[in-house]
Amino acid sequence: MKKHTILMVGLGSIGGRHLRNLRALGDHSILCYRTGQGSLCEKEFDGVVNEKDLRKALQHHPDIAVISNPTAIHMETALACARSGCHLFIEKPLSSNLEGCDELMRIVRENRLITMIGCQFRFHPLLSSLKKQLDTGKVGRVAGARAEWGEYLPDWHPWEDYRQSYSARRDLGGGVTLTLIHPLDYLYWIFGPVIQTKAMSSKVPSLGTEVEDDYAEITLRHRPGIISQIHLDYLQKPPVHTLTVWGEKGRALWDYHAGSLVWLDPTGAESRETVSRGFERNDLFLEEMRHFLECVNGCRNTMVPLEDGIEVLKIASEALKSG
Repeated sequence: MKKHTILMVGLGSIGGRHLRNLRALGDHSILCYRTGQGSLCEKEFDGVVNEKDLRKALQHHPDIAVISNPTAIHMETALACARSGCHLFIEKPLSSNLEGCDELMRIVRENRLITMIGCQFRFHPLLSSLKKQLDTGKVGRVAGARAEWGEYLPDWHPWEDYRQSYSARRDLGGGVTLTLIHPLDYLYWIFGPVIQTKAMSSKVPSLGTEVEDDYAEITLRHRPGIISQIHLDYLQKPPVHTLTVWGEKGRALWDYHAGSLVWLDPTGAESRETVSRGFERNDLFLEEMRHFLECVNGCRNTMVPLEDGIEVLKIASEALKSG
């Protein structure tokens, strides 16, 4: 794989994961733009050039920018990096609002940049299998789907005050609708464009976050006539992440934590798929980064290009407005 100069922007939990995965994928030249607010220990930065000013970091002429700072500042960072000619890997969601999306798209097209939004669930082997088999009519004509994702926010990063994390802060683009945007993304990927969005959301006072959506119920109408529903919350213990799809000839149930995909036909006969032995959560992040680097090397579009990121952000924005 071709070696690149890669600029890391944002070195919190997810930025640290991307940094370690990039090191595992090749001997790339890595530099960091860091404010010192990230959660990584200093040993993580051994052999890494560090800059505290983005302009100075871009003067190193990086080929790629990996943007994983707080959601609310993704766009200004992405615009600066795109203007400098960097291919862009932007952690989900693309931004906290739609401002700047058209400008970023214009620059990306003018500079012929490769882009990718960090939506690792598109690389889950069972979700990939689900999509492929639905496309071949495994359950007949699909009528609807329901995704449920709930996790207790205080347990996410026990080493920090969760109330100060971007997930819990309105000014940084937090709340379940944006932070847990993955189901909106994979439902868009599996079932296609959304023409109508409705939502309801609420605060959970005991969590003490600054956001208005600690809990959300979202309904999407897709162009093929499929209606999908999404439940998101910062509350559930133990965590749950599932997707059920039903059609004229049966249904399917994907369970992330069980590592299973179960198919049921109208008679109740069951078939089951499972993840491979030794499968780990980081495999998804590793695979998405490998895919991105291969697309940069091959000058081809990624599985989650900027266009998809903008469309999914539009869905999330409509949900926030509706809720």
